Amino acid sequence: MAFKGMLKDEDIAAALQHCAAADSFNHKEFFAKVGLAGKSTEDLKKAFYFVDQDKSGFIEEDELKLFLQTFSAGARALTDKETKAFLAAGDADGDGMIGVDEFAAMIKG
Repeated sequence: MAFKGMLKDEDIAAALQHCAAADSFNHKEFFAKVGLAGKSTEDLKKAFYFVDQDKSGFIEEDELKLFLQTFSAGARALTDKETKAFLAAGDADGDGMIGVDEFAAMIKG
């Protein structure tokens, strides 16, 4: 698992359970429940690269759709509505992607 040693398995399971239903994902609640909200900026940057599946240096909409699956392979994909809201929350410069600094700021914010 990508987050082994950074996050607790029970926190990941609880966070995923909390947003198991379609259209129930809230990024702020998820980051708090999974334990990312209290992490250092350095740890948040490491987490960014787990989510950036294609290693482009940005998290694009298709990677956000599969965001929960970076925590657990069996997790659901985000709905289009959730994905667009998540992207809008993190894309501070409006380029349609989330960069590493935007990701860290979104979690800290």
